[in-house]
Amino acid sequence: MDLKKYLVNRCALVDRALDKLMPPKEEYPSIINQAMRYSVFAGGKRIRPVLVIMAAEALGYRAERVMPTACALELIHTYSLIHDDLPCMDDDSYRRGKLTNHKVYGENIAVLGGDGLLTLAFELIEKNSEVKGVKPKSVLRALQLIAEGAGTHGMVGGQVVDVLSENKKISEPVLQYIHTHKTGALIRASILSGAVLCDASKRQFAALKSYGEHIGLVFQIVDDILNVTGDARKLGKAVGSDAARKKVTYPGLYGLEQSRAEVELLSEKARLAIKVFGKKAGALNALIEYLKERDA
Repeated sequence: MDLKKYLVNRCALVDRALDKLMPPKEEYPSIINQAMRYSVFAGGKRIRPVLVIMAAEALGYRAERVMPTACALELIHTYSLIHDDLPCMDDDSYRRGKLTNHKVYGENIAVLGGDGLLTLAFELIEKNSEVKGVKPKSVLRALQLIAEGAGTHGMVGGQVVDVLSENKKISEPVLQYIHTHKTGALIRASILSGAVLCDASKRQFAALKSYGEHIGLVFQIVDDILNVTGDARKLGKAVGSDAARKKVTYPGLYGLEQSRAEVELLSEKARLAIKVFGKKAGALNALIEYLKERDA
């Protein structure tokens, strides 16, 4: 399939929905809405909302069935980036080639903008109960999966261990914990929320869970590799920052060659996991190659 065309189409659907579902920038207090919109519409790849949609399509449904939740995942991801970039965290000046939120709006508004996005996300998940055919219990299950993926048992927990591991020699299990939680947990929650909103069977749910776990690691390992070998102009942010902050990464622990080999192994496991969907797994399969080969 033409994944580039597919992503352009699905990302446009997500962007239109986000624009409609987020508070207008003129609404009082306008500064917070402007700050939230600044980061949400700063050119993200929309991987997490697209995964929600891909899960729905693999199960025979259209994007509209899961769109409020898809948008919620993008808001949660964006809030985490705003907070990641703060001086007390990674202290980054650029994100996606643009000044980071706190460089434009100040640290106080950046913190509150992230808070606003996270809070709005859970309001949007609830809106999925208004979509015809979606069961309220499915929305509750999606809410649980996303809260778990975003919280201390997921993304936040991974970020905590990542912060505590700086400037330290850590073991393989700790690195695995960081990657499967900091990045992988929200990616897994994205595809699983789409699954439950579309009434996936136990077999289908298990297949998508396995897929999500494997591509979550692929995404983060490739991120680690790009931080060593990438082009800052394509990435829209500085390279070499992980080494400068003495952050633990796959290339740092295993080297580039072994890290790339792990990406190949995980990619193959992801492909095998979704064979149950046959031809309906076309987009999911194409995404594996995209994540594996990306340069930004």
